[in-house]
Amino acid sequence: MKILVIGSGGREHTLVWKLAQSPRVEELWCSPGNAGIGKLAQLADLRDNNIAGLLAFAEQLKIDLTVVGPEAPLSMGIVDAFRAEGLRIFGPDKNAAEIESSKIFSKRLMKKYDIPTARFEEFDNAPEALAYVRGATFPLWIKADGLAAGKGAIVARSKEEAEKIVNTIMVDHAFGPAGQRIIIEEEMHGQEATVMAFAAGTDYFPMPPAQDHKPIFDGDQGPNTGGMGCYSPVPAMTPQLEQTAQEKIIGPILKAMAAEGRPYYGILYTGLMLTEEGLKVVEFNCRFGDPEAEVILPRLESDLVDLLEPIANGKICDAPRWSSRAATCVVMASGGYPDKYEKGKLISGLEEAGKIDDAIVFHAATLKMQDGFHTNGGRVLSVTGLGDTLEESVKKAYEAVEKISWEGAHYRRDIASKAISRR
Repeated sequence: MKILVIGSGGREHTLVWKLAQSPRVEELWCSPGNAGIGKLAQLADLRDNNIAGLLAFAEQLKIDLTVVGPEAPLSMGIVDAFRAEGLRIFGPDKNAAEIESSKIFSKRLMKKYDIPTARFEEFDNAPEALAYVRGATFPLWIKADGLAAGKGAIVARSKEEAEKIVNTIMVDHAFGPAGQRIIIEEEMHGQEATVMAFAAGTDYFPMPPAQDHKPIFDGDQGPNTGGMGCYSPVPAMTPQLEQTAQEKIIGPILKAMAAEGRPYYGILYTGLMLTEEGLKVVEFNCRFGDPEAEVILPRLESDLVDLLEPIANGKICDAPRWSSRAATCVVMASGGYPDKYEKGKLISGLEEAGKIDDAIVFHAATLKMQDGFHTNGGRVLSVTGLGDTLEESVKKAYEAVEKISWEGAHYRRDIASKAISRR
């Protein structure tokens, strides 16, 4: 098979890494990819939002299956465009992808079908939102309706903070069109966990739970990012809670999407909060999480092609097989991220880290130059460690991280510490 992966981050490197292990893959492409992906796949110089260009490329090369990594092209309708030309592509169509591209759509759907989530209000203009927060009880979460690269959800702990956030999103347009509408919701308390699923209509197979670390600093301090690290399995997500997630949330939302005329085929990402009142939904996403993919796919024993191809054909795959081993991912970021940061820093130690058994270095934003690999974005590398226990996987991940450096490199030093400290 000829396979094309669309995207350029750590998630896409992980997808390429896993797909490259399949004996069914004869030719592997990625567009636009990054320097690390270029070691495993041929790169095409087309951005993930260039749907017409990607479509023409897939037709020209007679690509058998296209796998979409990021949410933006899915929300733009890349699946619809490919299918209209008879090309096989993995991911939800534009209508189904709205479960991520519009938080308001998602929250309304959960309310209509009694799927547990935080109480919320929605606003399409700043004056009404400001009037609401002036009489509200804090803390509150203020979220841009549209796609904001994981940074559009901000907590407000006072009226002053809330006013500033509303103005930043709706008046200063910090997230562009994504912030034309917002939701304001109550803060939920508890541990977060992610359960992704291979979904085909109302049929699905859940993946093992993972736990992301969104804030930039240790102890969950500082602004939210696209994700600073992850681990799997999650001891807090007991088998009983996993069953509850399937019966009360994942199954019902897939049935709701089908009932709304938006049947869902692809990866369904469910972000959960383990509250005292039970599981509640934080968010739904329409693709593999990043960095969740970097811990879940290394635990997958099945051939990934065998899972994706049937769903692209409109059928559920066979049950995936999972390793009992644990995985931990530590994200290495540019200094200053998620705010202003510099690119072009020379990275050292990649070769040494790559020699460590049970450690995998996934590139998220790198550029290959004559003197070596350079940073080319905010989240630069996702370093995954594997082990028979969670503690061993953490040790392996940080052993590899400590081999790698560049000017201003930043990473959290407490990934998975919540799980380990509670044992």
